[in-house]
Amino acid sequence: MKERSTIRNKLIFEGLLALIIAFTPIIFYSHKYFSDGQQELDFILFTVTANGFVDAVTAYWYYLIKIVPLVLLVIWFVTCKNWWYYAILIPISMYSFQLYSSIWGTAHKVDENEVLYVVAVSMVVIPVVYFVRVKLVDKHVHGIDLDAMDTELQILKEKEELRKEREKLEQRQHTLSKKM
Repeated sequence: MKERSTIRNKLIFEGLLALIIAFTPIIFYSHKYFSDGQQELDFILFTVTANGFVDAVTAYWYYLIKIVPLVLLVIWFVTCKNWWYYAILIPISMYSFQLYSSIWGTAHKVDENEVLYVVAVSMVVIPVVYFVRVKLVDKHVHGIDLDAMDTELQILKEKEELRKEREKLEQRQHTLSKKM
């Protein structure tokens, strides 16, 4: 019974993701259904203003060209099973910083300083991706299994400790035999 619930939840989740992906072109081109020159666009949950752009439709278009790829990249990141999926964080951070600066800033300085934030994120993500890649190449290409090496080193340490303990016991036995 639990398996059916898990399968049903997985199908619902994957169906919602497919629905979101299917509707992204419609959402992306939804700005064409508004007339130019409006200074405010009212939606059910929010209102879009010009915010430094020529009009609200231009602002809405700019937000859409940042939100739609961002949503698709986040879906890709969440569903990706490849070893390099952390690299997807770099364009996600780029679109996020651009969207943030365009919504909470003004249109006078859009897409200018975000590169500094993306460089900072890249400085963290690139070494992580490289480290994962090196571990995978060592394990699968060169046949180097670090866990097996650690286990073998641990066994060698234990053998060395046992050897030292045996030498101490032999030394004690030798000193006791001299006393008798």
